[in-house]
Amino acid sequence: MRKDKNVFMRLWHYLKNYKGSLFLAIFLKVLASVMNVLEPFILGLAITELTANLLDIARDVDGAKINVPYIIMILVLYYARGLGYQIGSYGSNYFMTNAVQRSIRDLRHDLSEKINKIPVSYFDKHQFGDMLGRFTSDVETVSNALQQSFLQIVNAVLTIVLAMAMVLYLNVTLALIVIACVPLTYFSAQYILKKSQPYFKEQADTLGQMNGFVQENLTGFNVLKLYGREEASAEEFRQITEKLRRVGFRASFTSGIMMPVLHAISDSAYLIVALVGGLQVLAGKLTVGNMQAFVQYVWQISQPIQTLTQLAGILQSAKSSLDRIFQVLDEVDEANQVTESLDHDLTGRVSFQDVDFQYVEDKPLIRNFNLEVQPGEMVAIVGPTGAGKTTLINLLMRFYDVTSGSIMVDGHDIRHLSRQEYRKQFGMVLQDAWLYEGSIKENLRFGNLDASDDQIVEAAKAANVDHFIRTLPGGYNMEMNQESSNVSLGQKQLLTIARALLANPKILILDEATSSVDTRLELLIQKAMKKLMEGRTSFVIAHRLSTIQEADKILVLKDGQIIEQGNHESLLADKGFYYDLYMSQFAKNAE
Repeated sequence: MRKDKNVFMRLWHYLKNYKGSLFLAIFLKVLASVMNVLEPFILGLAITELTANLLDIARDVDGAKINVPYIIMILVLYYARGLGYQIGSYGSNYFMTNAVQRSIRDLRHDLSEKINKIPVSYFDKHQFGDMLGRFTSDVETVSNALQQSFLQIVNAVLTIVLAMAMVLYLNVTLALIVIACVPLTYFSAQYILKKSQPYFKEQADTLGQMNGFVQENLTGFNVLKLYGREEASAEEFRQITEKLRRVGFRASFTSGIMMPVLHAISDSAYLIVALVGGLQVLAGKLTVGNMQAFVQYVWQISQPIQTLTQLAGILQSAKSSLDRIFQVLDEVDEANQVTESLDHDLTGRVSFQDVDFQYVEDKPLIRNFNLEVQPGEMVAIVGPTGAGKTTLINLLMRFYDVTSGSIMVDGHDIRHLSRQEYRKQFGMVLQDAWLYEGSIKENLRFGNLDASDDQIVEAAKAANVDHFIRTLPGGYNMEMNQESSNVSLGQKQLLTIARALLANPKILILDEATSSVDTRLELLIQKAMKKLMEGRTSFVIAHRLSTIQEADKILVLKDGQIIEQGNHESLLADKGFYYDLYMSQFAKNAE
């Protein structure tokens, strides 16, 4: 995994694509900074002239008067300076916003592309809420930091440099006093920043943990209410928020120390400059106008340094967020070395050959697994929890690759095929039916984006769900809500079967498709599933053994091994593990 020390340099990869807008923004900000630094000097010219004129008038010097033309010229110059400052400020913000928002769009696009390439194992190890936080709050933190901080940093640095040049021009002695305070201010800020950075990193991680916790608890809110876990959940949330409060306080307090420290340094410089400058004015070595300009320049140097320190918290949060974003972007893509192509649709012949697999090193789950499945066969997989049923499906779908051995489909080692092309040959109906926010028609067409309306209706009829759809308000155009809770679980299951039918896959995977519905809907779903499985190789995971009695092969798994294999009748006749499992479900009927 790549680990760059400076993630902001990596961010330049996105900004440089819009360097035209970026450099124009910087140029306009330079213009604004120059106009800002000229302000005390121009005002000083007017003040010096007015002071001299008033002194001449007070002394009754012949012809003494206010030099109005000169003052008017200075005021016009001051107005032109102000106009240039406003144009530079507005223009720089406009072009910077354009560059930042387009760069952040590209960053989000890369995250979206990356998420489709990351192995499934990555998502098994990370909370969904934490991942969501990286896509939303972390990206937004970076966007805000760029938007708020970049031009302010440019402006602060330019203002410091230009103001220092002006004070050197006005008076070297006073300038040395101001310049001596700059490194003191810088190193003080750096020391405090170094101390506070770990707290900002911990704060970002804790925020991700809180996002994950909230997402999980909102998703399972009904279950929390059912088991009376509200107080326990609230207590866990309090612990997380207490940790977030603690690290947030440390981060804010440590970085907040900078302001009093820097104010003390700048106030000291201000006091010394006022004292020494006043003595030079009295000695006639410095004009009153230049003295007031000098005092303003002290402020123009100290204020940008304070601005930079104020931005430290934003930049630290942005760095922590960028670390989390690039952790995702740096994840290794799924291995997909394509050496063979599917020049024809699969027939559905599947072969597991000496397959070994383990999720965790030194903890084997599947060992020396062998299985031959002919085209069109229905293979049922049963066994206790943790036996490896879902793992077999994960391997078949290449969500994980085998540790050793091979899985062959129509004579192709699936590791040599394109994952995308290979998975197009599959249809899945899962226990947790997934539908997205949109119309029923759009959800069904998800299985085949080129399907016509007539094909959608035919698939719905075959899945025994057409009549139900037509009873809904809007029929096929009815909008599903975000949780698809405006239809029942069984109806969602029928819709997913219709979606799979529309995809016309060669191999089917049915994972506990009837485990959460009542008996009437189970019969309806079984009928739809039977239609779906016609002429297709099917792998069915089921706890309800009533759904697999017609299977060509039933595999009984335990600890990743096939302990029994056969059809329903032969396994019952063997009176082994399958027989005990069957009788435990149908004992009452048997009596």
